[in-house]
Amino acid sequence: MPYTLVSFHAHPDDEALLTAGTLARAAADGHRVVLVMATVGEAGLAASADREDGRLGERRVAELRDSARALGCARVEWLGYADSGMASDPSGAPDSFAHADVEEAAARLAAILAEEGADVLTVYDPAGGYGHPDHVQVHRVGVRAAELAGTRVVLEATVDRRLLRRALALIARLPGIPADFAPSRFAAAYSAPEALTHRVDVRRFTKQKRAAMAAHATQAGADTGVRTLAVLLRLPRPVFRRALGHEWYVEHGRTPARPLLDDVFATLRDAPRG
Repeated sequence: MPYTLVSFHAHPDDEALLTAGTLARAAADGHRVVLVMATVGEAGLAASADREDGRLGERRVAELRDSARALGCARVEWLGYADSGMASDPSGAPDSFAHADVEEAAARLAAILAEEGADVLTVYDPAGGYGHPDHVQVHRVGVRAAELAGTRVVLEATVDRRLLRRALALIARLPGIPADFAPSRFAAAYSAPEALTHRVDVRRFTKQKRAAMAAHATQAGADTGVRTLAVLLRLPRPVFRRALGHEWYVEHGRTPARPLLDDVFATLRDAPRG
């Protein structure tokens, strides 16, 4: 039975990092996949050449559409909020997503969920993974929107913290990897392994995942330092497949059990419509 999966994110490129393999796998299996972004990512880091004409947001919209095509998404929508910037460097925009009224933002998302008849919604974990204010707000808004729309399954896109630190320890041995990839920086980020409900095998879709990442060219550049996306795209393909071949979720209302589920539609299949 085909389902509709809506994946809600803060900025263009977030979908590529956390959920791209899951989305590509769902689309390949005949399900409808919809991407919804809270912002266009206009306050994100980028090289000055991409920012100086004031069109960074437009570029990131185009990049997201390219990413969505690579993943097989059927629709891309935006909620219309401004990028809030990092907690340490806020954008100051009056309509920033991080400071939006949760009920108002949730109503916007719920309208899309209802229109699509969404069966599954992906958001982030309560801490927003690594704590970005817009990512924390994705969790708040997404959970409330699902309540308003009656969406049956809510999955928090996250990472197995223990495996992330192991992968970073492996990547850190490669030449030219910046200190930002030190495993110690992620001691409290994302989710503890015992909280996880899903470990989705996306190794067959790492080509699409890599293409989605590569679509976000402005996210890979900066005047100084090295961006996360650029580092990941430099990984040899076997290392990329090993490091990024699984995606993790915590399903609301589901008690974690072992083995972890490999199917984001498992709850729906266990309790068919009607």
